[in-house]
Amino acid sequence: MLLRGFWIRVAIVAAALWAGACAQLPPSPQDLQAKRFEPVPDKAVLYVFRDRPDFVDDGAPITVDGLMQATTYPGTYLRLELAPGRHRVAGFASDAGVIELELQAGHIGFLQQSVVRSFIGPARSHFRPVDEAYGRQAVLRSELVGAR
Repeated sequence: MLLRGFWIRVAIVAAALWAGACAQLPPSPQDLQAKRFEPVPDKAVLYVFRDRPDFVDDGAPITVDGLMQATTYPGTYLRLELAPGRHRVAGFASDAGVIELELQAGHIGFLQQSVVRSFIGPARSHFRPVDEAYGRQAVLRSELVGAR
C-alpha cells in the first residue's frame, strides 16, 4: 500500500511539472512597450521579425549599417530606432542576406526575416518589407529579443 501511494505522488508531481513547463511566460515590460508601436518623432522605427515556424531554427545574427544588432530566432523580433535615411540590414558572418531601405522620421516599418539553409552552403537570411497590418500581427505573436 505504501508503494502505491508513493507512485501516485510521483505521478502528481510529474503532471504538475509537465503542466508548468507548458505554461507560457507573461510578456516582459520591454516587450509590452515595444508592442505599443509608438513612433519616435526624429527617428525611424523598424521592426525586424522572424515568423514561427521558419525554415531554420538556428539563430541568425543581423547587422544594421555594419553594426551588430542582435541574433534573431523563429518567433522573435527586434525594435530598432534609426536615424532617417538609407540603411543596410544584413546577415552576419557567412550569412550573405542583405536589403537596403530608405526610412523616414516618425515612420514605422516592418521587415520580415526568413532564414533558409541550402544543401551546399550556410544558412542565408532573406529580408522582405511587409505592410503594417501583417507586420503588427507578426510582432504581436512574437517575443522581443533580449527582453528576458
